[in-house]
Amino acid sequence: MAGRIREYAFCRTMDSLHNNHSDVQGTIQSVTKTTGSPQWFVMRDLKRGNAKQPAYKLLSELNIRYFTPMVWKLRICQGKRVRQQVPFMPDLLFVYDSRKVLDPLVERIATLQYRFVKGGNHQPMTVRNADMERFIRAVDAMNNPCFYTPEEINPDMLGKKVRIVGGLLDGYEGCLQKMQGSRIKRLFVELPNLLTATVEVQPEFIQVLKS
Repeated sequence: MAGRIREYAFCRTMDSLHNNHSDVQGTIQSVTKTTGSPQWFVMRDLKRGNAKQPAYKLLSELNIRYFTPMVWKLRICQGKRVRQQVPFMPDLLFVYDSRKVLDPLVERIATLQYRFVKGGNHQPMTVRNADMERFIRAVDAMNNPCFYTPEEINPDMLGKKVRIVGGLLDGYEGCLQKMQGSRIKRLFVELPNLLTATVEVQPEFIQVLKS
């Protein structure tokens, strides 16, 4: 499974490269003073990547919904090479709950922290529910999605701008990945300034947009 969100697990925004998405504030929001409503908070885990009890495992034990992108890597375990699923970015996770629940955890666990909006007067960063759920559905449907950090995306990787008509990503607009000599179509699905994944899409769902 590509990621975990309690059971699920999920790069530079292409807005700045194409100027054709809504601004970052369209997806990443500051939190209002209301603390009782569940939201997708962007958080960080400051524990080492090989820690026995990373934050996402603790959240799972507490029955708190979370999402963290997972990838397969080879690890040495008792002298043997073992293939294991590990977080793509150990210090990045998304947690769905209210501040009323999460604030006490952050106060108690020094290595679990909110990420804050720049210039937002110390306001935690959140992602809109619809954007987060769409991202999760997209990567969860793939056996092996590719994840990218914002710094890893460059204009040479970006193909045609398209709209998806039908399927899990119905209505989503984004860029195809340039893949020479391949019949497989892969689409960039992003959480601007945080994380991007490429997922396979069927050609019949692709509508090319005019530039």
